[in-house]
Amino acid sequence: MTGLLWLVLPVLALVGWSLGRSRALALAGGASEGGGRIELHSLPGHYGQFVLLWAALPPFAVLLLWALCGGVLVDGYVGAQVEASGLLEGARTADQVLVELRSGLATLEGDDASPVHVHGAQALARIEGTLDLALFGAFAVAAAGGLLFARQRITVALRARNHVERALHFFLLLCSIVAILTTVGIVVSLFFEALRFFQLVSPLEFFFSTEWSPQTALRADQVGSSGAFGAVPVFAGTLLITAIAMAIAGPIGLMAAIHLAFYATESARAWIKPLLEVIAGIPTVVWGSFAALTLGPQVRALGDALGLEVASESALAAGVTMGVMIIPFVSSLSDDALNAVPRSLREGSLAMGATESETIRRVMVPAALPGIVGAFLLAVSRAIGETMIVVMAAGLAANMTANPFAAVTTVTVQIVTLLTGDQEFDSAKTLAAFALGLTLFFVTLALNLVALRVVRQFREEYE
Repeated sequence: MTGLLWLVLPVLALVGWSLGRSRALALAGGASEGGGRIELHSLPGHYGQFVLLWAALPPFAVLLLWALCGGVLVDGYVGAQVEASGLLEGARTADQVLVELRSGLATLEGDDASPVHVHGAQALARIEGTLDLALFGAFAVAAAGGLLFARQRITVALRARNHVERALHFFLLLCSIVAILTTVGIVVSLFFEALRFFQLVSPLEFFFSTEWSPQTALRADQVGSSGAFGAVPVFAGTLLITAIAMAIAGPIGLMAAIHLAFYATESARAWIKPLLEVIAGIPTVVWGSFAALTLGPQVRALGDALGLEVASESALAAGVTMGVMIIPFVSSLSDDALNAVPRSLREGSLAMGATESETIRRVMVPAALPGIVGAFLLAVSRAIGETMIVVMAAGLAANMTANPFAAVTTVTVQIVTLLTGDQEFDSAKTLAAFALGLTLFFVTLALNLVALRVVRQFREEYE
């Protein structure tokens, strides 16, 4: 029943829009007392949107209320009926019976039918049937009431556009609040799980120790039973691979953006930019395969030629591959930022006698600096969060090294490793993933704050 009503909701909205618009067109087609054409306050489409809102929002509120409270009502009724029946045996509870009913584990037919399950199934069917009828009735009343109310309000003096804009403003505000609350909820959940981890492992060991071996002992006398949770090598590996990636993606991406914005012809720009965006859409597993099968052996050959010891999986192979993958993000977003700078600035600089390169360096790039910094921040976030390439090309070893030919690991890879498979969420090994995630959040936040500071320091504003 609920799924069918969700499908009916768009149809109601379309009907409301059509009725509202046709009503407005009918009013506009009439003649005023003076014999002239009637002028509406808003466009006919605004009247359609006004009726659409009233036709869709009340039944939407009914469905939303059902989604929030319907399950609670059903569970509460069935649980009360099962407990009042006196059929519960031993330590079995009404909640267990309800779970068995929903999962289909209860035997409800034949001679082996359990009385408590039969009673619970009957109560469940009874309450679900009653609530389905109530939901359908409330949905129909809300839809019809909203539709009729809105259609009757359509007059020449109705400020439909103002009502629609006010509703859109409220919707945008609601979206912003949901986004903020979601972020706060994620951080709070990470915080409490990380707090449980720091009750088992000293924060000093986590933030300052250089040994990372998150193991859980099966026996008290097992070798290495205490594990090691020093996260410094993990963050060092993350920063090393990110630095290599940005050393590749930053300059190349920015130069590509400048070329596209100021030097490329329209025909060249028409095929270069789509090509870059196609590269951005290549799956990371393809990049990881390229790094492991093609670039990795080349890096080893280069190290051997230089007489260096090179691991089979290296930070250089992963970082270079990641950098090439990120180039389209930097170039495309930086190109958009450069093109957003008013053309009059460039023309004014050239008119003052500055060369093209001087105009780009001293006028256009400083004016587009917030957008360029945003592109770099997005690229850094993509590099920090990349997992597949690191797993396939850099390995899982947490080494405290700045050697790009050595195998390293990153925070996201360790989080995936710690949370893969069946885990005990009361062990330090599993909870370490949340401590890593929370720390990574604050590191990223610090990078954003530094970037904002840099933008405010060096940004050039023009009137």
